[in-house]
Amino acid sequence: MRKSDIVDQVASATGLTKLETEAVIDGFLLTVTNALKHGESVDLRGFGAFKIRRRAPRLARNPKSGERVRVPEQNVPVFVIARGLRREIDDAMRTRDLIGADN
Repeated sequence: MRKSDIVDQVASATGLTKLETEAVIDGFLLTVTNALKHGESVDLRGFGAFKIRRRAPRLARNPKSGERVRVPEQNVPVFVIARGLRREIDDAMRTRDLIGADN
C-alpha cells in the first residue's frame, strides 16, 4: 500500500477531500519525524510506538571485497507494534491461510 492508497481510503472514510487528507497525513508524518529527531518516542495506543534505538559500533564485512569495515555507532528509528495489533494481524493471516488452503 502506498501513501496515495492511504490518502484515498482515509478521504473516503472521513469525507475530507484528498487534498485535505494528504495535508493531514503529511502533518502527521512531519510530527513523527520531528519527534524522532529530538529523541522522543511517539506512542499510538493500540497501534504501536515509533522509537529510536542506538546500535553499537561493530565490524562488518564488505561482501564485494571481503574487507573488514568498521561501522560506527548509529541511532536508528524502529517501530514496535502493539501486542493487540500483532494478535489481530496474526489471527487474520491465519484465517486467510486456512481459507486459502481449502480452495
